[in-house]
Amino acid sequence: MATQAVLLLNLGSPDSTSVSDVKRYLREFLGDERVIDKPNSKFLRNLLVNGIIIPFRAKNSAHAYSTIWTDEGSPLIVTSKRTHAALQKRVRDLPIELAMNYGNPSIPDVLAKLASQGVDELLLFPQYPHYAMSSWETVVAKVHREAAKIAPEMHIECVRPYFADADYIDALVESARPYLNKPHDHLLFSYHSIPKRHLTKADSSKAHCQVLGDCCTNYSPAHATCYKAQVTQTTLAFAKKAGLRPGKWSIAFQSRLANEPWLEPYTDFEMKRLAKEGTKNLLVITPAFVTDCLETLEEIRVRGAEDFTEAGGQKFEAIPCLNDQPVWIDFLEKRVRQWQQSGAVCV
Repeated sequence: MATQAVLLLNLGSPDSTSVSDVKRYLREFLGDERVIDKPNSKFLRNLLVNGIIIPFRAKNSAHAYSTIWTDEGSPLIVTSKRTHAALQKRVRDLPIELAMNYGNPSIPDVLAKLASQGVDELLLFPQYPHYAMSSWETVVAKVHREAAKIAPEMHIECVRPYFADADYIDALVESARPYLNKPHDHLLFSYHSIPKRHLTKADSSKAHCQVLGDCCTNYSPAHATCYKAQVTQTTLAFAKKAGLRPGKWSIAFQSRLANEPWLEPYTDFEMKRLAKEGTKNLLVITPAFVTDCLETLEEIRVRGAEDFTEAGGQKFEAIPCLNDQPVWIDFLEKRVRQWQQSGAVCV
């Protein structure tokens, strides 16, 4: 009889806010060829990452982390561990483990632990609702790559991106409801950005993404690997479920790097534009992030709030991520039970 287990997967975080630890983390993160995939030459890419980006970015990133760090450590890691513990409490008959794509707890260490326990059937549960080469794909690929070395006989399945799953949308809306019920002028959906060329790179047909004018809302098999189409579907499903009024919400993209076009409009520009055009009370939600992290806590709640108020806005509030809220644990448990009982992993 098979011995099953579940592995929750998230991005990761530096071990501390020291510049050396942040450099080590950035080296692993930005050195991933699915995160920074240009130039094509590995030598030139390493030169770009280690010779230009990290030396200029590490100190600022360390400072940014220091503004959100808790007594327990990185918010992303702390909250992910709480989520892991809450799910394990619900699912007592299966081992539930947690690993980070970059940093600790590491994927190789956790896979070695599971292999030593005799696990031969593993369900991967990426904590990413949407497919992107630089998030969902790369962490799943890493698990398969490491498992081939550590536990080659282990059978691995994976929960697919759940961007439009009714239960996920219900959880998202329910968690946001207390904030939606407060007076506000506008709701901004801020999603992590990706380079525009990643859209066409992920479209195997080469005839849909950014080719058709309404490519995100005109269904195509290409949507299975189209980040922008998926975040659009999440937003539209959320707006319908929550009963949002037309014209009172919009989409923007955050966390871009320089030197090439990324998905637009940019969140920081949108916050300033909304304020200048008369929005006084802004509410922001970040559905691409399941767990609050540097991008939601420092980039949105700190710098975003400053951008908005300095441009003339008066009140700014960010809706927390799903984190370890019961509605999120409900969703995770339901998907794990589906797999355990029927082997179904597509949602």
